[in-house]
Amino acid sequence: MKIDVISLFPDFFTSGLQSGLLGKALANGIAAVNLVNPRDFALDKHHRVDDIPYGGGVGMVLKPEPIFAAVNSLPRLPSSQVILLTPQGSPLTQNTLQDLATHYQQLILICGHYEGVDERVRYLADREISLGDFILTCGEIPALALINGVVRLLPGTVGKVASLKAESFEDGLLDYPQYTRPAVFQNWEVPEILRSGNHQLIAQWRRDEQIKRTQKRRPDLWEKWVKEKSSELEES
Repeated sequence: MKIDVISLFPDFFTSGLQSGLLGKALANGIAAVNLVNPRDFALDKHHRVDDIPYGGGVGMVLKPEPIFAAVNSLPRLPSSQVILLTPQGSPLTQNTLQDLATHYQQLILICGHYEGVDERVRYLADREISLGDFILTCGEIPALALINGVVRLLPGTVGKVASLKAESFEDGLLDYPQYTRPAVFQNWEVPEILRSGNHQLIAQWRRDEQIKRTQKRRPDLWEKWVKEKSSELEES
């Protein structure tokens, strides 16, 4: 997969793209990230990319010309998506990451900054994505999160593919509790069933814990999961 990032601060990605599984995946060619600075496409000698908003207001707004020029300069693969990272976008979910990782060869991410982008930049985007109902200083943070989430789903990134199937949100439920050695730590003991060697009972315990944890921590997810399972039963 090719991922192009339109960013005023490409240095922001230096550490994140070189660390952990993401760094290994990029080094192995599973995906390629191309950082593009819209300042290189500014029309004036000062490489200005922002201006005051029409109608007045606090802060500066990113101009449309450099962003359009940066996006239009990119070679496009047959299946590509242009994504604007903005608080006004749809919340980023695991289903979104699965869709992007499965159906697209190229992602073009536009990182906003300051008070946002000129409204006309939205015409470039196929979709708008947000990390949630809060404000960040820049679009680079959600862009890096999206890159991480997508690349880890690509074949070859994670050694044990089965581990991707038993995570929070993959089946609509939160993940079950995980333990490792020592068996007892500060009077907290690993559940005996996990040390029993009975894989059938362990699987059932984990499923029960997923259900209990989702009910308690994310009743919204639990309600959605119950509705989806009820619909599946009716259709079958």
